[in-house]
Amino acid sequence: VPLVESGGGEVQVGGSLRLSCALTTSTSSSYCMGWFRRSPGKEREGVAAIASDGMLSYADSVKGRFTVSKDNAKNTLHLQMYSLKPEDTAMYYCAADHWGDCRSWLVGMDFWGQGTLVTISS
Repeated sequence: VPLVESGGGEVQVGGSLRLSCALTTSTSSSYCMGWFRRSPGKEREGVAAIASDGMLSYADSVKGRFTVSKDNAKNTLHLQMYSLKPEDTAMYYCAADHWGDCRSWLVGMDFWGQGTLVTISS
């Protein structure tokens, strides 16, 4: 399941950014879809996930600032990010898992995108 992220870039502290992830060969409606990030020197972090039934999960560090959404008709996943902080700087990855209920989204996902870089400057 090829995943292609877009929307990364550099924004100032307090700004906003919207990431998108397109599934190019399959439908997203039955998958758990998620966003992850990795900063230099840090382990990969699960940022947000959306299950096939629409249930949402967020890391504590982004609750209230980030919103994950999915457009099943367009096979696209989004991550809207507000009030960005320097610590949000990372490579952001889109991922998908065949367990639609996201039971193991923090443990492992089946498919991964190449990532898109988000840089928050002060």
